[in-house]
Amino acid sequence: MPQMAPLSWLSMYLYFSILFMMMAIIGYFNFSYLTKKNSITPTINKINWKW
Repeated sequence: MPQMAPLSWLSMYLYFSILFMMMAIIGYFNFSYLTKKNSITPTINKINWKW
């Protein structure tokens, strides 16, 4: 829109920049890895030697 004043373009740019940064920050801190409840424990095979 060529009729808009430069101040309006600047305020719109700042508004969308701040909005983008806030969404990026929220997405960054909202991300969480899925944790496994069952941890894999090493199995020990005991061998009974019968001589």
